[in-house]
Amino acid sequence: MINIPRSEYPRPQMRRQKWQNLNGEWDYVTDKGRSGRDRALWNGEGFQEKIIVPFCRESELSGIGDKDFCAAVWYKKEIEIPADWQGNRVLLHIGACDFYTEVWVNGVSVGNHTGGYVSFSFDITDALKEGTNTLVICADDDIRSGLQASGKQHFRYTSEGCFYTRTTGIWQTVWLECVPQKYISNLRIVPNLKNKSVHMEIEMQNAEGDMVTAATYFEGQDMGQGIAYVENGKACMDIFLKEAHPWELGKGGLYDLKIRTADDYVESYFGLRSVGVKDGFLVLNGKVVYQRLVLDQGFYPDGIYTAPTEEALIADITRSMDIGFNGARLHQKVFEPLFLYHCDRLGYMVWGEHANWGLDLANPGAWKTFLPEWLEILKRDFNHPAIIGWCPLNETHVSQDPVLVKMLHDMTKAVDPTRLYIGASGWTHVKKATDMYDLHHYEQNPETFRAILAPLEQDEPINIHHIFPKEHAFMACPTFVSEYGGTRWTDEIGWGYGEAPKDYEDCLNRIEGLTRVLLEHPKMGGFCYTQLTDVEQECNGLYTYDRKLKFEKERLRRIFGGKAKIEEE
Repeated sequence: MINIPRSEYPRPQMRRQKWQNLNGEWDYVTDKGRSGRDRALWNGEGFQEKIIVPFCRESELSGIGDKDFCAAVWYKKEIEIPADWQGNRVLLHIGACDFYTEVWVNGVSVGNHTGGYVSFSFDITDALKEGTNTLVICADDDIRSGLQASGKQHFRYTSEGCFYTRTTGIWQTVWLECVPQKYISNLRIVPNLKNKSVHMEIEMQNAEGDMVTAATYFEGQDMGQGIAYVENGKACMDIFLKEAHPWELGKGGLYDLKIRTADDYVESYFGLRSVGVKDGFLVLNGKVVYQRLVLDQGFYPDGIYTAPTEEALIADITRSMDIGFNGARLHQKVFEPLFLYHCDRLGYMVWGEHANWGLDLANPGAWKTFLPEWLEILKRDFNHPAIIGWCPLNETHVSQDPVLVKMLHDMTKAVDPTRLYIGASGWTHVKKATDMYDLHHYEQNPETFRAILAPLEQDEPINIHHIFPKEHAFMACPTFVSEYGGTRWTDEIGWGYGEAPKDYEDCLNRIEGLTRVLLEHPKMGGFCYTQLTDVEQECNGLYTYDRKLKFEKERLRRIFGGKAKIEEE
């Protein structure tokens, strides 16, 4: 039996029975000179290397482990379409490929995509032939251009500080899906807890006027059905649920959803919850919730951007919950849908981000690639109840264009008015472009930290990092400190924030003291500790890079799970 890495179904939000996982060994070409198109590699000739998909070339799991810059990479795989797929459409799905991707089937270009973080697909039916088909994928990548989002991928050769190994090319599952000629192409699910209902917009292909039915269930019990007809490519319906089971932190609680047409059938799920803000604090299902978040950067020693197994995805969530956190900032990376599903299932709230580092936001050309992919991210991940807010930008400077930042807010809110929005985490906020204010501070002395934050108790603004220009100093009280700590603890030489602690006890006392400052602050609605795990040379994780806990679990639970001032009122 062939061992297929990451063999699980990659898209829990819209499941079908007929699919084929293409992960595993592919033919491969390292194209550092970006000459592959001139050499006509798209025709499938000249491939003499091997790579294991879906792992990037820089990772050990790919079988290559070359961490140098590479302008382009090429992949080839021979595929055969199952006989019982005949008469249907065949879609090629790519979970993520960094950065500019083009796909050929039997020498015919079937599509291209710009962006390194979101899933995309092409209908390859018309390029297929009987028997064996040649699938070729090329990815061009230039993170030093300033025109593409690259997150924490380092723009220099060697990893240093809080920048890490790069990811080039495919880094999430590649798969085929069989769909009928008339098929469901997307679901948009909007829960309404107060009305005990769910609104659905079901996008269809080639099915104008057709009937669509939907049925909802909770723990196997019928919760209500709906029916609608396709108009202008979409069937819209509202289902009033027989029982309201709110999605809750630490518990989850998901409704199952089954959608049928005369030709197609998909299974999905949703969570019934509401998100808002009151007096600067997060409100979940009508109640103020203190955000006990951890910074999760989603890096793995052997897979870089890609978790080696589904179990590894789940384990990072449970590791966080085990030491007192109720959620995470998914930092400078768009996490895969399977990770978000397990957040949904376990009741673990997250902030969805983009990987804006690497972009020169003062250059309008940078927005040309960033904005379209951000819209794709919003569309792909809209249905996940665990995502309680969006934050596309992190630590932006005053050189950014405030008009474009405001436009990004307006665009996001137009697409998704159901969630909270932070315009630019930590640094330069723009007026009327955020639902809540946050700041980053890595002061290591708890008493100094307390003094820095004290003016907020009197609704006096503070100027962190000297990034807020005078005209933007309108932030009377941040909702939360969305980065703090960063206290390094390692037996090896490693990077972290501030002076290293003297010993183990000094390190824990510092973490506890800093966290207590935030818990006791009357105007603080939460925190985000940096960070869950070490990443390469950055050694400020609560776990090591290979996921070993550095400190006593119960003590960490007491530190991060301590009662907050706002929870006493």
